[in-house]
Amino acid sequence: MRKPLPQVVIVGRPNVGKSTLFNRLVGKRLALVDDQPGVTRDRRFGEAGLLGLEFQAVDTAGWEEDDAASLPGRMRAQTEASLKGADAALFVIDARAGLTPLDEEIARWLRAASVPVVLVANKAEGRAGDTGINEAYALGLGEPIALSAEHGEGVADLYEALVPLIAALQPEAEEPGEESEEDRLRAPLQLAIVGRPNAGKSTLVNRLLGEERQVVGPEAGITRDAISIDWQWRDPASGDERAVRLVDTAGMRKKAKIDDKLERLSVQDARRAVDYAEVVVLLLDATRGLEVQDLKIASMVVEEGRGLMVAINKWDIAAEPSALFNGIRAALEEGLAQLRGVPLLAVSAITGKGLDTMMQAAFDLREQWSRRVPTAALNRWFDHALEANPPPAPGGRRIKLRYITQVGSRPPRFVVFGTRLTDLPTSYERYLVNGIRRELGFGAVPVRLMLRSPKNPFDSDS
Repeated sequence: MRKPLPQVVIVGRPNVGKSTLFNRLVGKRLALVDDQPGVTRDRRFGEAGLLGLEFQAVDTAGWEEDDAASLPGRMRAQTEASLKGADAALFVIDARAGLTPLDEEIARWLRAASVPVVLVANKAEGRAGDTGINEAYALGLGEPIALSAEHGEGVADLYEALVPLIAALQPEAEEPGEESEEDRLRAPLQLAIVGRPNAGKSTLVNRLLGEERQVVGPEAGITRDAISIDWQWRDPASGDERAVRLVDTAGMRKKAKIDDKLERLSVQDARRAVDYAEVVVLLLDATRGLEVQDLKIASMVVEEGRGLMVAINKWDIAAEPSALFNGIRAALEEGLAQLRGVPLLAVSAITGKGLDTMMQAAFDLREQWSRRVPTAALNRWFDHALEANPPPAPGGRRIKLRYITQVGSRPPRFVVFGTRLTDLPTSYERYLVNGIRRELGFGAVPVRLMLRSPKNPFDSDS
Protein backbone atom coordinates (compact mmCIF):
# COMPACT_ATOMS: atom_id res chain seq x y z
CA MET A 1 0.00 0.00 0.00
CA ARG A 2 1.29 3.45 -0.88
CA LYS A 3 2.62 5.47 2.02
CA PRO A 4 0.25 8.36 2.88
CA LEU A 5 1.29 11.86 1.93
CA PRO A 6 2.57 14.17 4.66
CA GLN A 7 -0.05 16.71 5.71
CA VAL A 8 0.53 20.46 5.64
CA VAL A 9 -2.18 22.65 7.20
CA ILE A 10 -2.69 26.28 6.14
CA VAL A 11 -3.88 28.54 8.98
CA GLY A 12 -4.36 32.24 9.53
CA ARG A 13 -6.98 34.91 10.16
CA PRO A 14 -9.69 35.62 7.56
CA ASN A 15 -8.83 37.09 4.16
CA VAL A 16 -5.05 36.69 4.23
CA GLY A 17 -5.05 34.46 1.12
CA LYS A 18 -5.10 30.94 2.59
CA SER A 19 -7.44 29.53 -0.10
CA THR A 20 -5.45 31.27 -2.86
CA LEU A 21 -2.29 29.61 -1.54
CA PHE A 22 -4.12 26.27 -1.30
CA ASN A 23 -5.22 26.55 -4.94
CA ARG A 24 -1.67 27.47 -5.96
CA LEU A 25 -0.25 24.39 -4.21
CA VAL A 26 -2.79 21.89 -5.57
CA GLY A 27 -2.57 23.40 -9.06
CA LYS A 28 -6.28 24.01 -9.56
CA ARG A 29 -9.09 26.20 -8.25
CA LEU A 30 -10.53 23.77 -5.71
CA ALA A 31 -11.27 26.30 -2.98
CA LEU A 32 -13.69 29.20 -3.42
CA VAL A 33 -11.91 32.57 -3.33
CA ASP A 34 -13.49 35.99 -2.85
CA ASP A 35 -12.52 39.38 -1.46
CA GLN A 36 -14.92 39.14 1.46
CA PRO A 37 -13.61 37.39 4.60
CA GLY A 38 -14.94 34.09 5.92
CA VAL A 39 -15.50 32.35 2.58
CA THR A 40 -13.92 29.06 3.74
CA ARG A 41 -15.84 27.37 6.55
CA ASP A 42 -14.79 23.72 6.45
CA ARG A 43 -11.45 21.99 6.05
CA ARG A 44 -10.61 21.19 2.43
CA PHE A 45 -7.97 18.62 1.45
CA GLY A 46 -6.02 18.43 -1.80
CA GLU A 47 -2.95 16.64 -3.16
CA ALA A 48 -0.27 19.30 -3.58
CA GLY A 49 3.04 19.44 -5.36
CA LEU A 50 5.79 22.00 -4.92
CA LEU A 51 8.85 21.59 -7.17
CA GLY A 52 8.62 17.80 -6.81
CA LEU A 53 7.75 17.82 -3.11
CA GLU A 54 4.42 15.98 -2.58
CA PHE A 55 2.06 16.52 0.34
CA GLN A 56 -1.58 16.83 1.28
CA ALA A 57 -2.54 20.49 1.69
CA VAL A 58 -5.36 21.39 4.09
CA ASP A 59 -7.21 24.68 3.70
CA THR A 60 -8.92 25.91 6.88
CA ALA A 61 -11.41 28.55 7.95
CA GLY A 62 -10.14 31.95 9.05
CA TRP A 63 -9.38 32.10 12.78
CA GLU A 64 -11.74 34.47 14.61
CA GLU A 65 -12.27 35.39 18.27
CA ASP A 66 -16.05 34.94 18.45
CA ASP A 67 -17.92 32.88 21.05
CA ALA A 68 -17.36 29.11 20.71
CA ALA A 69 -21.09 28.49 20.10
CA SER A 70 -21.27 30.98 17.23
CA LEU A 71 -20.64 30.01 13.60
CA PRO A 72 -17.17 31.67 13.55
CA GLY A 73 -16.43 29.94 16.86
CA ARG A 74 -17.37 26.54 15.45
CA MET A 75 -15.22 27.30 12.39
CA ARG A 76 -12.27 28.09 14.69
CA ALA A 77 -12.75 24.73 16.43
CA GLN A 78 -12.40 23.02 13.05
CA THR A 79 -9.14 24.90 12.42
CA GLU A 80 -7.82 23.87 15.84
CA ALA A 81 -8.73 20.24 15.13
CA SER A 82 -6.91 20.37 11.78
CA LEU A 83 -3.54 20.58 13.53
CA LYS A 84 -3.95 17.11 15.08
CA GLY A 85 -1.97 14.69 12.96
CA ALA A 86 -0.46 17.42 10.77
CA ASP A 87 3.21 17.21 9.83
CA ALA A 88 3.69 20.96 9.28
CA ALA A 89 1.67 24.18 9.32
CA LEU A 90 1.84 27.23 7.08
CA PHE A 91 0.87 30.29 9.12
CA VAL A 92 -0.24 32.93 6.62
CA ILE A 93 -0.29 36.65 7.41
CA ASP A 94 -1.09 39.62 5.16
CA ALA A 95 2.21 41.43 4.57
CA ARG A 96 0.47 44.55 3.26
CA ALA A 97 -1.80 44.87 6.29
CA GLY A 98 0.97 44.22 8.82
CA LEU A 99 0.58 42.35 12.10
CA THR A 100 -2.75 42.39 13.94
CA PRO A 101 -3.64 41.29 17.49
CA LEU A 102 -5.37 38.25 15.94
CA ASP A 103 -2.12 37.26 14.18
CA GLU A 104 -0.35 37.45 17.53
CA GLU A 105 -3.01 35.25 19.17
CA ILE A 106 -2.71 32.63 16.44
CA ALA A 107 1.09 32.71 16.82
CA ARG A 108 0.77 32.01 20.57
CA TRP A 109 -1.47 29.01 19.81
CA LEU A 110 0.98 27.68 17.22
CA ARG A 111 4.01 28.13 19.46
CA ALA A 112 2.26 25.96 22.08
CA ALA A 113 1.55 23.23 19.52
CA SER A 114 3.98 20.45 18.65
CA VAL A 115 3.72 20.96 14.88
CA PRO A 116 6.58 22.73 13.04
CA VAL A 117 5.46 26.06 11.57
CA VAL A 118 6.50 27.96 8.46
CA LEU A 119 5.58 31.64 8.64
CA VAL A 120 4.28 32.91 5.28
CA ALA A 121 3.97 36.66 4.60
CA ASN A 122 1.49 36.66 1.71
CA LYS A 123 0.60 39.51 -0.66
CA ALA A 124 4.28 40.54 -0.62
CA GLU A 125 4.53 41.48 -4.30
CA GLY A 126 6.33 44.79 -4.86
CA ARG A 127 7.50 46.77 -1.83
CA ALA A 128 4.08 47.25 -0.23
CA GLY A 129 4.64 44.27 2.06
CA ASP A 130 8.09 45.18 3.39
CA THR A 131 6.81 46.65 6.66
CA GLY A 132 4.61 43.64 7.40
CA ILE A 133 7.49 41.25 6.67
CA ASN A 134 9.74 43.06 9.13
CA GLU A 135 6.99 43.09 11.78
CA ALA A 136 6.48 39.32 11.37
CA TYR A 137 9.82 38.55 13.07
CA ALA A 138 8.18 39.60 16.35
CA LEU A 139 5.89 36.52 16.22
CA GLY A 140 8.79 34.30 17.30
CA LEU A 141 8.27 31.77 14.49
CA GLY A 142 11.48 32.31 12.60
CA GLU A 143 12.13 34.07 9.31
CA PRO A 144 8.98 34.84 7.32
CA ILE A 145 8.73 33.61 3.71
CA ALA A 146 7.80 36.54 1.43
CA LEU A 147 5.18 35.16 -0.97
CA SER A 148 2.52 36.14 -3.49
CA ALA A 149 0.08 33.23 -3.68
CA GLU A 150 -1.84 34.99 -6.42
CA HIS A 151 1.17 35.52 -8.71
CA GLY A 152 3.31 32.54 -7.67
CA GLU A 153 6.23 34.60 -6.39
CA GLY A 154 8.33 33.13 -3.57
CA VAL A 155 7.33 29.46 -4.04
CA ALA A 156 11.01 28.42 -4.31
CA ASP A 157 11.62 29.90 -0.84
CA LEU A 158 8.55 28.10 0.49
CA TYR A 159 9.93 24.86 -0.94
CA GLU A 160 13.27 25.41 0.83
CA ALA A 161 11.43 25.92 4.12
CA LEU A 162 9.24 22.81 3.74
CA VAL A 163 11.93 20.37 2.57
CA PRO A 164 13.57 19.76 5.98
CA LEU A 165 10.11 19.25 7.55
CA ILE A 166 8.50 16.74 5.18
CA ALA A 167 11.15 15.43 2.75
CA ALA A 168 11.68 12.29 4.83
CA LEU A 169 7.93 11.61 4.76
CA GLN A 170 7.65 11.43 0.97
CA PRO A 171 5.91 8.30 -0.43
CA GLU A 172 7.83 6.01 -2.74
CA ALA A 173 7.08 6.35 -6.44
CA GLU A 174 4.65 3.75 -7.82
CA GLU A 175 5.21 1.80 -10.99
CA PRO A 176 2.69 2.92 -13.62
CA GLY A 177 0.25 0.29 -14.84
CA GLU A 178 -3.04 -0.05 -16.64
CA GLU A 179 -6.06 0.10 -14.30
CA SER A 180 -8.48 -2.84 -14.60
CA GLU A 181 -12.16 -2.84 -13.72
CA GLU A 182 -11.29 -4.84 -10.60
CA ASP A 183 -8.78 -2.14 -9.61
CA ARG A 184 -11.45 0.51 -10.11
CA LEU A 185 -13.86 -1.33 -7.82
CA ARG A 186 -11.14 -1.60 -5.16
CA ALA A 187 -10.40 2.12 -5.46
CA PRO A 188 -12.13 4.54 -3.08
CA LEU A 189 -15.84 4.99 -3.81
CA GLN A 190 -16.34 8.58 -4.99
CA LEU A 191 -19.55 9.45 -3.10
CA ALA A 192 -21.09 12.94 -3.24
CA ILE A 193 -23.87 14.08 -0.89
CA VAL A 194 -26.16 16.69 -2.48
CA GLY A 195 -29.49 18.32 -1.73
CA ARG A 196 -31.26 21.52 -0.79
CA PRO A 197 -29.90 23.72 2.04
CA ASN A 198 -30.40 22.44 5.59
CA ALA A 199 -31.26 18.87 4.55
CA GLY A 200 -28.56 17.66 6.96
CA LYS A 201 -25.73 16.84 4.53
CA SER A 202 -22.88 17.92 6.81
CA THR A 203 -24.50 16.29 9.85
CA LEU A 204 -24.76 13.07 7.84
CA VAL A 205 -21.08 13.27 6.87
CA ASN A 206 -20.07 13.87 10.48
CA ARG A 207 -22.14 10.87 11.62
CA LEU A 208 -20.50 8.62 9.02
CA LEU A 209 -17.02 9.79 10.04
CA GLY A 210 -17.74 9.57 13.75
CA GLU A 211 -16.34 13.05 14.35
CA GLU A 212 -17.32 16.70 14.00
CA ARG A 213 -15.37 17.19 10.76
CA GLN A 214 -17.85 19.57 9.10
CA VAL A 215 -19.20 22.77 10.62
CA VAL A 216 -22.92 22.29 11.31
CA GLY A 217 -25.70 24.28 12.93
CA PRO A 218 -29.24 25.59 12.51
CA GLU A 219 -28.14 28.23 9.99
CA ALA A 220 -28.93 27.28 6.37
CA GLY A 221 -26.09 27.37 3.84
CA ILE A 222 -23.15 26.86 6.23
CA THR A 223 -21.26 24.65 3.76
CA ARG A 224 -19.88 26.62 0.80
CA ASP A 225 -17.07 24.53 -0.70
CA ALA A 226 -17.49 20.97 -1.89
CA ILE A 227 -15.36 19.27 0.77
CA SER A 228 -13.68 15.94 -0.04
CA ILE A 229 -12.83 13.59 2.83
CA ASP A 230 -11.05 10.22 2.63
CA TRP A 231 -12.61 7.64 4.93
CA GLN A 232 -12.81 3.89 5.62
CA TRP A 233 -16.29 2.35 5.97
CA ARG A 234 -16.45 -0.90 7.91
CA ASP A 235 -18.93 -3.30 6.32
CA PRO A 236 -20.93 -4.73 9.29
CA ALA A 237 -21.70 -7.93 7.35
CA SER A 238 -18.10 -8.88 6.51
CA GLY A 239 -16.10 -6.69 8.87
CA ASP A 240 -14.01 -5.50 5.91
CA GLU A 241 -12.98 -1.88 5.58
CA ARG A 242 -13.75 -0.23 2.26
CA ALA A 243 -12.24 3.06 1.09
CA VAL A 244 -14.57 5.98 0.43
CA ARG A 245 -13.99 9.55 -0.70
CA LEU A 246 -16.93 11.46 0.75
CA VAL A 247 -17.82 14.83 -0.75
CA ASP A 248 -20.03 17.20 1.25
CA THR A 249 -21.55 19.93 -0.94
CA ALA A 250 -23.32 23.24 -0.58
CA GLY A 251 -27.12 23.24 -0.63
CA MET A 252 -28.67 23.84 -4.04
CA ARG A 253 -31.57 26.30 -4.09
CA LYS A 254 -33.69 27.33 -7.05
CA LYS A 255 -31.77 29.58 -9.45
CA ALA A 256 -34.34 32.35 -9.04
CA LYS A 257 -33.58 32.53 -5.31
CA ILE A 258 -29.80 32.82 -5.71
CA ASP A 259 -28.71 36.45 -5.77
CA ASP A 260 -25.41 36.15 -3.91
CA LYS A 261 -22.16 35.67 -5.83
CA LEU A 262 -20.71 33.27 -3.27
CA GLU A 263 -23.82 31.09 -3.31
CA ARG A 264 -23.64 30.89 -7.10
CA LEU A 265 -19.99 29.81 -6.82
CA SER A 266 -20.93 27.26 -4.16
CA VAL A 267 -23.62 25.71 -6.35
CA GLN A 268 -21.18 25.56 -9.28
CA ASP A 269 -18.71 23.79 -6.96
CA ALA A 270 -21.42 21.29 -5.98
CA ARG A 271 -22.14 20.61 -9.65
CA ARG A 272 -18.44 19.94 -10.26
CA ALA A 273 -18.51 17.49 -7.34
CA VAL A 274 -21.29 15.60 -9.12
CA ASP A 275 -19.18 15.53 -12.31
CA TYR A 276 -16.35 13.76 -10.46
CA ALA A 277 -18.55 11.43 -8.38
CA GLU A 278 -19.36 7.80 -9.13
CA VAL A 279 -22.45 7.67 -6.91
CA VAL A 280 -24.52 10.61 -5.70
CA VAL A 281 -26.80 10.58 -2.66
CA LEU A 282 -29.65 13.07 -2.96
CA LEU A 283 -30.56 13.88 0.65
CA LEU A 284 -34.17 14.89 1.38
CA ASP A 285 -35.57 16.47 4.52
CA ALA A 286 -38.33 14.23 5.93
CA THR A 287 -40.03 17.26 7.46
CA ARG A 288 -40.40 18.83 4.00
CA GLY A 289 -40.78 15.82 1.72
CA LEU A 290 -39.95 15.83 -1.99
CA GLU A 291 -39.99 19.22 -3.70
CA VAL A 292 -39.61 20.31 -7.32
CA GLN A 293 -36.03 21.43 -6.64
CA ASP A 294 -35.15 17.89 -5.49
CA LEU A 295 -36.38 16.48 -8.81
CA LYS A 296 -34.31 19.08 -10.67
CA ILE A 297 -31.20 18.05 -8.74
CA ALA A 298 -31.96 14.37 -9.41
CA SER A 299 -32.41 15.03 -13.14
CA MET A 300 -29.08 16.89 -13.22
CA VAL A 301 -27.33 13.89 -11.63
CA VAL A 302 -28.92 11.49 -14.14
CA GLU A 303 -28.01 13.74 -17.08
CA GLU A 304 -24.39 13.66 -15.90
CA GLY A 305 -24.56 9.87 -16.01
CA ARG A 306 -23.88 9.28 -12.31
CA GLY A 307 -25.35 6.55 -10.13
CA LEU A 308 -28.20 8.13 -8.11
CA MET A 309 -29.76 7.12 -4.84
CA VAL A 310 -32.22 9.06 -2.67
CA ALA A 311 -32.03 9.12 1.13
CA ILE A 312 -34.78 10.63 3.30
CA ASN A 313 -33.02 12.21 6.29
CA LYS A 314 -34.48 13.16 9.71
CA TRP A 315 -36.48 9.92 9.68
CA ASP A 316 -36.41 9.95 13.49
CA ILE A 317 -38.79 12.95 13.49
CA ALA A 318 -40.85 12.13 10.40
CA ALA A 319 -44.64 12.41 10.71
CA GLU A 320 -46.55 9.42 9.25
CA PRO A 321 -43.35 7.82 7.90
CA SER A 322 -45.03 5.03 5.91
CA ALA A 323 -47.24 7.44 3.95
CA LEU A 324 -44.25 9.78 3.46
CA PHE A 325 -42.05 6.99 2.06
CA ASN A 326 -44.74 5.72 -0.34
CA GLY A 327 -45.57 9.26 -1.46
CA ILE A 328 -41.93 10.07 -2.24
CA ARG A 329 -41.52 6.75 -4.07
CA ALA A 330 -44.58 7.50 -6.25
CA ALA A 331 -43.39 11.06 -6.95
CA LEU A 332 -39.94 9.79 -7.96
CA GLU A 333 -41.44 7.20 -10.30
CA GLU A 334 -43.46 9.95 -11.98
CA GLY A 335 -40.84 12.70 -11.94
CA LEU A 336 -37.90 10.46 -12.95
CA ALA A 337 -39.64 8.32 -15.53
CA GLN A 338 -36.34 7.90 -17.39
CA LEU A 339 -34.83 6.12 -14.39
CA ARG A 340 -37.42 4.09 -12.53
CA GLY A 341 -36.39 2.11 -9.47
CA VAL A 342 -33.86 4.58 -8.03
CA PRO A 343 -32.81 3.26 -4.58
CA LEU A 344 -34.84 5.04 -1.88
CA LEU A 345 -33.74 4.75 1.75
CA ALA A 346 -34.81 6.15 5.10
CA VAL A 347 -31.92 7.45 7.24
CA SER A 348 -31.21 9.58 10.27
CA ALA A 349 -27.98 11.54 10.52
CA ILE A 350 -28.69 12.06 14.23
CA THR A 351 -29.28 8.44 15.29
CA GLY A 352 -27.32 6.70 12.50
CA LYS A 353 -30.36 4.72 11.33
CA GLY A 354 -29.98 3.24 7.84
CA LEU A 355 -26.48 4.59 7.17
CA ASP A 356 -24.79 1.19 6.78
CA THR A 357 -27.61 0.14 4.45
CA MET A 358 -27.05 3.36 2.47
CA MET A 359 -23.31 2.70 2.16
CA GLN A 360 -23.81 -0.91 1.02
CA ALA A 361 -26.35 0.28 -1.56
CA ALA A 362 -23.85 2.88 -2.78
CA PHE A 363 -21.16 0.22 -3.37
CA ASP A 364 -23.72 -2.00 -5.13
CA LEU A 365 -24.74 0.92 -7.32
CA ARG A 366 -21.12 1.61 -8.29
CA GLU A 367 -20.68 -2.04 -9.26
CA GLN A 368 -23.73 -1.81 -11.56
CA TRP A 369 -22.49 1.52 -12.93
CA SER A 370 -19.11 -0.09 -13.75
CA ARG A 371 -20.48 -3.36 -15.18
CA ARG A 372 -19.42 -4.69 -18.59
CA VAL A 373 -21.33 -7.43 -20.42
CA PRO A 374 -19.46 -9.81 -22.78
CA THR A 375 -20.46 -9.23 -26.40
CA ALA A 376 -21.73 -12.82 -26.87
CA ALA A 377 -24.01 -12.63 -23.82
CA LEU A 378 -25.16 -9.16 -24.81
CA ASN A 379 -26.19 -10.27 -28.30
CA ARG A 380 -27.96 -13.36 -26.99
CA TRP A 381 -30.07 -11.02 -24.85
CA PHE A 382 -30.53 -8.72 -27.86
CA ASP A 383 -31.81 -11.55 -30.08
CA HIS A 384 -34.33 -12.62 -27.42
CA ALA A 385 -35.47 -9.00 -26.98
CA LEU A 386 -36.06 -8.61 -30.74
CA GLU A 387 -37.89 -11.94 -30.89
CA ALA A 388 -40.14 -11.05 -27.96
CA ASN A 389 -40.95 -7.59 -29.35
CA PRO A 390 -39.86 -7.05 -32.99
CA PRO A 391 -39.19 -3.45 -34.08
CA PRO A 392 -42.06 -1.81 -36.00
CA ALA A 393 -42.29 -1.49 -39.77
CA PRO A 394 -43.46 2.09 -40.47
CA GLY A 395 -44.89 2.47 -43.98
CA GLY A 396 -44.52 -1.27 -44.50
CA ARG A 397 -40.69 -1.06 -44.53
CA ARG A 398 -39.08 -2.94 -41.70
CA ILE A 399 -36.43 -1.51 -39.40
CA LYS A 400 -33.58 -3.97 -39.18
CA LEU A 401 -31.54 -4.12 -35.98
CA ARG A 402 -28.35 -6.13 -36.62
CA TYR A 403 -26.39 -6.29 -33.36
CA ILE A 404 -25.46 -4.44 -30.18
CA THR A 405 -22.13 -3.80 -28.44
CA GLN A 406 -21.10 -2.14 -25.19
CA VAL A 407 -18.66 0.67 -25.89
CA GLY A 408 -18.10 1.92 -22.37
CA SER A 409 -18.99 1.86 -18.70
CA ARG A 410 -19.23 4.39 -15.85
CA PRO A 411 -21.98 5.03 -17.06
CA PRO A 412 -22.72 2.00 -19.27
CA ARG A 413 -22.93 2.93 -22.97
CA PHE A 414 -24.23 0.76 -25.81
CA VAL A 415 -24.41 1.09 -29.58
CA VAL A 416 -27.09 -0.63 -31.69
CA PHE A 417 -26.25 -1.11 -35.38
CA GLY A 418 -28.96 -1.44 -38.00
CA THR A 419 -30.78 0.22 -40.89
CA ARG A 420 -33.55 2.85 -41.07
CA LEU A 421 -32.81 3.72 -37.43
CA THR A 422 -34.09 7.28 -37.85
CA ASP A 423 -37.58 5.73 -37.97
CA LEU A 424 -37.13 3.75 -34.74
CA PRO A 425 -39.64 5.10 -32.17
CA THR A 426 -38.37 6.46 -28.88
CA SER A 427 -40.66 3.99 -27.12
CA TYR A 428 -38.69 1.09 -28.65
CA GLU A 429 -35.41 2.61 -27.50
CA ARG A 430 -36.89 2.78 -23.98
CA TYR A 431 -37.89 -0.89 -24.31
CA LEU A 432 -34.28 -1.82 -25.05
CA VAL A 433 -32.84 0.37 -22.28
CA ASN A 434 -35.29 -0.99 -19.69
CA GLY A 435 -34.43 -4.54 -20.77
CA ILE A 436 -30.71 -3.84 -20.41
CA ARG A 437 -31.26 -2.54 -16.89
CA ARG A 438 -33.64 -5.26 -15.81
CA GLU A 439 -32.09 -8.36 -17.40
CA LEU A 440 -28.36 -7.58 -17.59
CA GLY A 441 -27.85 -6.42 -14.00
CA PHE A 442 -27.59 -2.65 -14.46
CA GLY A 443 -30.38 -1.82 -12.02
CA ALA A 444 -31.28 1.85 -11.78
CA VAL A 445 -28.14 3.38 -13.28
CA PRO A 446 -28.24 5.72 -16.31
CA VAL A 447 -27.79 3.71 -19.51
CA ARG A 448 -26.79 5.44 -22.74
CA LEU A 449 -28.05 3.90 -25.99
CA MET A 450 -26.80 5.15 -29.36
CA LEU A 451 -28.01 4.11 -32.82
CA ARG A 452 -25.67 3.68 -35.79
CA SER A 453 -26.56 2.97 -39.43
CA PRO A 454 -24.07 1.71 -42.06
CA LYS A 455 -22.35 4.39 -44.09
CA ASN A 456 -22.56 2.41 -47.37
CA PRO A 457 -24.93 4.42 -49.63
CA PHE A 458 -25.60 1.31 -51.73
CA ASP A 459 -26.82 -0.77 -48.81
CA SER A 460 -30.13 -2.19 -50.01
CA ASP A 461 -31.76 -1.90 -46.59
CA SER A 462 -30.70 1.68 -45.88
